[in-house]
Amino acid sequence: MHFVFGGAFNGKSNWIKKHYNKELENAGWLSAYDSDFKREEFENVDTFKNVTILQGVENYIKMCIQPFSESDEIRKKFNEQCDIWLEWEERSAIRQLIIIGNDLSKGIVPIEKEDRIWRDLTGWCYQDLTTRSDRVDLIWYGISKRLK
Repeated sequence: MHFVFGGAFNGKSNWIKKHYNKELENAGWLSAYDSDFKREEFENVDTFKNVTILQGVENYIKMCIQPFSESDEIRKKFNEQCDIWLEWEERSAIRQLIIIGNDLSKGIVPIEKEDRIWRDLTGWCYQDLTTRSDRVDLIWYGISKRLK
């Protein structure tokens, strides 16, 4: 699993397109930024292509807040989903999962309690993603820094 994160509009998608180039010809690109996005799109690995990009994981995390109330419960649900993603990827050597997320940790702390919970949860989930991923890249203004 490859986790790519950075600020909004900092070139994460473009960097992935350049970095993976040929591998993306038949890739599946699922975006939680689409107005008609449903959580199930990230959860149903049976629809994934051999190379799949999950963009906007922070929005997926926000959607996970809705049916659950406790932060620990939401983080547990997210980690269970990570297990499913990893199992899918490990079933075949030609499979690659690339997860893209916006860094929410910089800037002003949100006023609304729900937004603060989302920001905190996203940070914890990103820590879990970083631990589980084979590779982690930070993209800032189109420049990558490999962290793992």
